[in-house]
Amino acid sequence: MQASFNNGVPQSQVLSMSSESLPVSWSAVEAIAASQAPVPADKLSNYDLILQCQVGLRPSKNIFAELIRRYHPHVEKVLYHLAPDWSDRADLAQEVWIRVYRNIKRLQEPEKFRGWLSRIATNLFYDELRKRKRVAPPLSLDAPLNLEDGEMDWDIACDAPGPAEELATQEFYDQLRAAIADLPEAFRTTIVLREIEGMAYEEIAEITGVSLGTVKSRIARARLRLQQQLQGYLED
Repeated sequence: MQASFNNGVPQSQVLSMSSESLPVSWSAVEAIAASQAPVPADKLSNYDLILQCQVGLRPSKNIFAELIRRYHPHVEKVLYHLAPDWSDRADLAQEVWIRVYRNIKRLQEPEKFRGWLSRIATNLFYDELRKRKRVAPPLSLDAPLNLEDGEMDWDIACDAPGPAEELATQEFYDQLRAAIADLPEAFRTTIVLREIEGMAYEEIAEITGVSLGTVKSRIARARLRLQQQLQGYLED
């Protein structure tokens, strides 16, 4: 009986070498298949969840629903601080998520999603302010405004303000809202993240992608512009 050869090597030896170089068992195949099974949305880390939302033309329904479940309280918090007296904040929040759904593939750094989400909510709020004539106090009078050289009190001391005081307060809020809305977007974003969301300078620098020095400079300039525009109210 004549043995067959493959490049000078007996065929039986080739088969033996192949089987020895590729030792595959059924348990190994099962393990590989299990490792490739999709992970449930609620088991994904925040980072992986956002990555999954960027896969395909649009995020899948269950993946995006999980993203909303995790981050919707943050959206509500931002909008509440910006517009505590607006009865339609739920509509604004819905619009925030529509914008996220449409644009999440543009987010190049998924680890910065929370800051990106804050910017969407903040910009939406000020876009909406330009469309309506309602008064929406964006800052609380319960706490002073933190400045570089200390704290600035709004100096409204009456526990039970009369009509004149209420009108003055309302007018002040209107002017404050308008002043913040008129800031350049970069200044407006940093001042809102700092004064309304209470973020540290380092956090703001990471979110906005600029240096720490730039963040401090923008906030200082934004505060100066606000003080200049509201000087009459602050002196009164």
